[in-house]
Amino acid sequence: MTVPELNPADPAVLLDPFTAYGRAREESPVARMTLPGLGTLWIVTRHADARVVLGDPRFEVNSASFMRLPGIPEDCLPYLRTMAEIDGPEHTRLRRLAAPAFTARRAAALRSPVEATVEAMLDALPAGDTVDLHEHFARPLPMEVICELVGIPPGDRARWREHGAAVAAGHGGAFVAAIPGIIADARAAVARRAAEPGDDLISELLRARAEDGDRLSEVELVTLVWHLVLAGQTPTNLVTNGLVALLDHPDQLAALRADPALLPRAVEELTRWAGPQLLTTPRYTREEVSIGGVVIGAGQAVTAAIVSANRDPRAFDDPDRLDVTRTPAVGHLGYSHGPHFCLGAAFARVQTEVALAAVLRRFPDLALAQRPEPIPDGGTWRLASLVVRR
Repeated sequence: MTVPELNPADPAVLLDPFTAYGRAREESPVARMTLPGLGTLWIVTRHADARVVLGDPRFEVNSASFMRLPGIPEDCLPYLRTMAEIDGPEHTRLRRLAAPAFTARRAAALRSPVEATVEAMLDALPAGDTVDLHEHFARPLPMEVICELVGIPPGDRARWREHGAAVAAGHGGAFVAAIPGIIADARAAVARRAAEPGDDLISELLRARAEDGDRLSEVELVTLVWHLVLAGQTPTNLVTNGLVALLDHPDQLAALRADPALLPRAVEELTRWAGPQLLTTPRYTREEVSIGGVVIGAGQAVTAAIVSANRDPRAFDDPDRLDVTRTPAVGHLGYSHGPHFCLGAAFARVQTEVALAAVLRRFPDLALAQRPEPIPDGGTWRLASLVVRR
């Protein structure tokens, strides 16, 4: 079997990953890519195999899964070891302590406040016939929601928006420069809630630390806070991508307008079809493994290609077709799978549903004012803007 090689700098891969990875999927269950600082990366292209990689303990997330940039102050390094790079009992313990704040019930209870936030943000859009919904709506919305959930007061959220912008820009000088401020603000948020408890995640974690024998250390708590806040930006690109997909498929947009009850299914379909995450965090093989007849040695870096797994014809009928009425037999991998399944998935779903519903209701003549351009990013499908005519 010939294993396809994907070039991370190839415009065909960067600007149309759905086609590039889809072609690789039909050639082989695995592909390869060489990345600076990481070396050769094995890419699992098919849905069933991707689920195995994400759920099988033979594939381990560890500190090598993330590239550390030079210039990070020594005193900040302990706060960079997040749940995302921990496996096994330690990961289970941390996740168990955080999970109660991220239940589907709590997400449902947050719907009303999210609706109020969405309406206020749409009311405040700049005047004029056209507006960039990415800049003025989709990008700031998730930060407001996650700050409310975690316990970041309104007066501090402007700084967190700056931190989020530095992280969203990708690895580089701005990200390194932001790290001390991110950690300092997370520590300040914890100290504030220790003095003034509330109905939020930080307060719950502080109570758990005081009452539970399996406690979070100060470093673990601060790390969890900043990681959850910044990871909570995920719905930004899902909302933008989803709106573009609907505007590009007027029949699907019409179906959704005719039957708003389809919205939960539509959000799942949009996550499958145009979800922002293309590749998962690399895992490392604990032992020699075989995927689709391809043998991968121990200690090798392996990633699951969500971008191709979510359009695998072995898992989904007519997978390249956007269908807001779809009820697939298997779930998409837009929020990963297994022990590292996204804690905030229920919240992302609620935010996306509320955001799409409000935009479609308030702007019945919504149309693209200019063609959105993708940002070349090998790990995320995201657009630079979403300029629409209202």
